[in-house]
Amino acid sequence: MTVDTWVQAGMAVVAAAGGVVSARSARRTKRQESRDDFLAVTQQQGKAIERLEARVERQESEAEKQRERIGDQDEAISWLLHRLRGLVSYVKKAGLEPPPADAMSERAARYLRNIDV
Repeated sequence: MTVDTWVQAGMAVVAAAGGVVSARSARRTKRQESRDDFLAVTQQQGKAIERLEARVERQESEAEKQRERIGDQDEAISWLLHRLRGLVSYVKKAGLEPPPADAMSERAARYLRNIDV
């Protein structure tokens, strides 16, 4: 074997070693993969939390609207009962007898007791 062959063989070994080193440095480590998985999971959880927060805000606004509507209904029922009692007393003062009241459901009676009218 000549010197040129030995030089070429040495250069081939150096090139192969350089290829192995560069391939090893380009490969992702387990730690890097775990970190990327953690970031992906964290981002997904962040998006899920944002969706839940939006849903809670929407439900809170709907609940507030329902509370307002129920308060308005309570006020209207109270006014109607006051008006009915006023009409019944007017009829009685006129010397007439008001017609008998229709039967009230237990649910309606329970509601009227709860709103203190």
